[in-house]
Amino acid sequence: MIARLRGRVLDKLPNRLVVDVGGVGYDVAVPLSTFYAASEVGEEISLRVHTHVREDQLALYGFATPLELAMFERLISVSGIGPKLALAVLSGIEPAELMTAIERGDIARLTSIPGVGKKTAERISVELRDRLPKEVAASSGRSAHQAPRDAVRDDLVSALENLGYHHHAIEKVLDKVLEGAQDASLQDALRSALKELGRG
Repeated sequence: MIARLRGRVLDKLPNRLVVDVGGVGYDVAVPLSTFYAASEVGEEISLRVHTHVREDQLALYGFATPLELAMFERLISVSGIGPKLALAVLSGIEPAELMTAIERGDIARLTSIPGVGKKTAERISVELRDRLPKEVAASSGRSAHQAPRDAVRDDLVSALENLGYHHHAIEKVLDKVLEGAQDASLQDALRSALKELGRG
């Protein structure tokens, strides 16, 4: 099974990346959060990968952070949720916020995710409430109960470090980006941070 890919981005679309590893192009489906965190075409990238095997297909799903991968694997373990819907869920809500919604049984928040109806939201809440990857959250320096602003910052740090930026430079830029946009989404804050780092 393929668990990790490191190579050069050949193609980049909102729902998929093609990664060249030693001359072999791997087609990897990704959530929007990973798409926004991904390197530009021609640059190096490292992805955590879930290999999904069926009788007629072998598919790769890639993620920028361990928490994204862990939540994807929890989601596809829920009855009625396949990889495509799991990716849609992760594209519609940040992993830390998803964990909080599951713990609180916040069905309204879960059903606000495109593609998730009430019955699916209830299954996610019931089946995953006691199976959340707390050890992954802890290793990222936060718990599921951490404030959303701090969770966004930690996700940004993880994504930018995966792209090869130095921790000190990241912290300096994020102080500026997050102070100027308190309610910015992860994707918007990431774009702003990358723009600031590019100027450096």
